[in-house]
Amino acid sequence: MEIDPDIVKEFEELEVSSNKPSEEELKNFDEDSLLKPLNDINKATHPTYTTIPKFFHAPPSPSNSLRQSLRKEAHSLFLQKRSQDLLDNEELNSLWTILEKNCTQVTPLGQQLIGYDDYLKVMKTISPKSRKYLTSRLFAKLQCHSGYPGKVELISIFNYTMRKVWLTQGRIGLSFYDDVGQGFLREIDMENYIIDIIPTLAQISSCVQPSFQSFYVCTVVKKFFFFLDPLHTGRIRIRDILASGLLTELLELRDEESSKESHEHNWFSMPSVLTVYGNYLNLDKDHNGMLSKQELADYGSGTLTSVFLDRVFDECRTFDGEMDYKTFLDFVLALDNRHEPQSLHYLFRILDVQHKGYLTVQTLHYFFKGIQEQIRAVNAEAVNFEDLKDEIFDMVKSKDPCKITLQDLINCGQAETVVSILIEFHKFWAYENREEGSFCPFFLFFFIIISFILFSLPLPFLI
Repeated sequence: MEIDPDIVKEFEELEVSSNKPSEEELKNFDEDSLLKPLNDINKATHPTYTTIPKFFHAPPSPSNSLRQSLRKEAHSLFLQKRSQDLLDNEELNSLWTILEKNCTQVTPLGQQLIGYDDYLKVMKTISPKSRKYLTSRLFAKLQCHSGYPGKVELISIFNYTMRKVWLTQGRIGLSFYDDVGQGFLREIDMENYIIDIIPTLAQISSCVQPSFQSFYVCTVVKKFFFFLDPLHTGRIRIRDILASGLLTELLELRDEESSKESHEHNWFSMPSVLTVYGNYLNLDKDHNGMLSKQELADYGSGTLTSVFLDRVFDECRTFDGEMDYKTFLDFVLALDNRHEPQSLHYLFRILDVQHKGYLTVQTLHYFFKGIQEQIRAVNAEAVNFEDLKDEIFDMVKSKDPCKITLQDLINCGQAETVVSILIEFHKFWAYENREEGSFCPFFLFFFIIISFILFSLPLPFLI
């Protein structure tokens, strides 16, 4: 890379002194005088200044209300213009009819195929708006994945068009809530979006109560930010929202008819949200709206170790030592999705006691103490830590034989097992007795019952 000769000259003329400046020199020091040579260079006329356009325009300051209003109005008009380019249902039906009329071949299995010559006829027949979607490049791309030389399935073309229309529509809809206009949504922006689309979600609008709506919105938004903003920057890219599939999962609730099984696996469904919220209320024994460490200990199987819970309350946001609903949602999402990189990022932060960016043998032993406490509580046979430590390092196969990094956990494919046996007793016991066959579940169930008795947990909760 060629260095600007003017800058080189400035450095050559730079005088550096090791003498301590006097009080008079410090008093007369003018920092602007140091920047003057650089400002003169920036103001200099350079041949490239006339050919290279300005590529960054800073957004107006919040105090400039006129420019802010102008920017929002321009942004809104731009999005409305983009909306007009989308195909509506009638135009999509017309496109499918034209595709069927120009079908080149029908296979014995009923698959409708089209060759390039007939595809060109379609391109000439369809409306200019549809022509933006059906291009020669699209045919070439679909041909690469087609099992029929020189031909493409009609349904592949139509599905591509439908998908692109939906993604563009989703991007435009989300962009209306991007006040800054930089392609990101803040938490408040996402909350406003969810509130506005609730009336269109047939499975939600018919049963959500006004008093519960804020909790529903909070639960929905938290999943978006947990998976798309693991570094807690406070914003998520609209592009990531569309690519993640989370928005598709949410908009499935527009369908009035859906199976009970789909409700159970959809975080955004009302039964799922009520389950999470109900668990929070059940754990809140003193009904103060917050969870203490002792109350959170009853979560799930009730066998999360005290060492792990101590670390959760050390690292996570709390209020006077107690956890609120938003923090609880992060906790639930992390434990329910331990195989996901975002959950591992959350859990690794808790496991990394010394904030070194890696786990050592001492770290593993620190968390194993919590497992040992529960082993002694149920009078189970002691487990040798050295054997467990060797098994963990064998599973992870870390680059450094003495350290385990977050990336090592993600790459090994065994992170869920490794994390679980360090933080939860019943997961640890299941792992220890994995080779016992049908013998293991009986003893696992027995020890969980003993644990519930020892920790004064109600058995109906377990059942």
